[in-house]
Amino acid sequence: MNAFEELSPDALRSGRADALDDAVATALAAHPLDGVETEYPHYRGAVEGPEAPPPPSEDHPVFYGCFDWHSAVHSHWALVRALRLVPHHPDEADIAAGIDERLAPESVASEVAYLDENPGFEEPYGWAWLLRLAAELDLWDDPRADAWRETLRPLEGRVREGVRESFLGIDRAHRVGTHGNTAFALAGVLDYARVVGDADLEREAAAAARRLYADDTAAVVGAEPVGWDFVSPALTEADLMRRVLDPDPFASWLDDFLPDLAAPPHDALCSPVDVEPDEGDGAAIHLIGLNVSRAWCLAGLADALDGRDGPAADRLREPLDAAARRHAEAGAADVLTDDYAGSHWLSSFALYLLTRNEGGVAPGAA
Repeated sequence: MNAFEELSPDALRSGRADALDDAVATALAAHPLDGVETEYPHYRGAVEGPEAPPPPSEDHPVFYGCFDWHSAVHSHWALVRALRLVPHHPDEADIAAGIDERLAPESVASEVAYLDENPGFEEPYGWAWLLRLAAELDLWDDPRADAWRETLRPLEGRVREGVRESFLGIDRAHRVGTHGNTAFALAGVLDYARVVGDADLEREAAAAARRLYADDTAAVVGAEPVGWDFVSPALTEADLMRRVLDPDPFASWLDDFLPDLAAPPHDALCSPVDVEPDEGDGAAIHLIGLNVSRAWCLAGLADALDGRDGPAADRLREPLDAAARRHAEAGAADVLTDDYAGSHWLSSFALYLLTRNEGGVAPGAA
């Protein structure tokens, strides 16, 4: 059993860095540290021509590891966030040296060039994580973060431009439990905009969220989860809307969206998904991530209702809080698997859950 698994449901639920002692910090950094430099196996996510493709590190000299681009990006986010939240991190020297080596101006220029040639690459999931990485650097008051942010700025600007040009104007939300989920990406864009003070992007992202989701009622949850889901379409949508609506309107919206957490089908959101991860079973590995992401959504929803009066808040607060603890405990049991199908990405989800109240995640409502 590793140090992360030994954390209590209360510690996991709180979302505070108090639980990040040296043992936990080391456990959470181990897989990202290894993964960001692991070039193969690699999933390219792009259509290839008849010529043999170049190695991932040629197209993506910064984010070539961790099986795919988006996982490499959010593993860098996890490493930077760990340095920000854990003074004198046990792996500080190795983390900083690796980021220094990869995050060079010419390497970032190559990443920008690839996006210019492949405009839809990693839209929207990878884009949202790239903006989260930029926001994390912005949050950290450290000369290294300032230097890395300045080097990353061309790619940050290219992604921000793509978000405005092709993502925020979509006509129909993608209500899936995988990378195409619109609400998950919108939350990342909105959090980034608020951290860096981009008022125009914040306004545009919030407007897109209201346009796509504000009229939703009675969440369709009977089919959750499906196949390779690692987020809950219903809970991810609600987690977005808590960022967009003021507290009382949000409580009313959530009351309509989750009308009965004590009865089918909505009660299914309160129980963790059963997971029996076999070696190499990527679908089961995704369900581990689903329990973790459900935990942070449920906890965020309960927090949004904290201190609110009225029947909606009274009805939902305690079931959401209890469900958050159950999901956190279930996810922690398996999240730091050594199976590369999960180790290349799950530590980021674990850190997001454990530190969600330490800035950068839903920093205030509109």
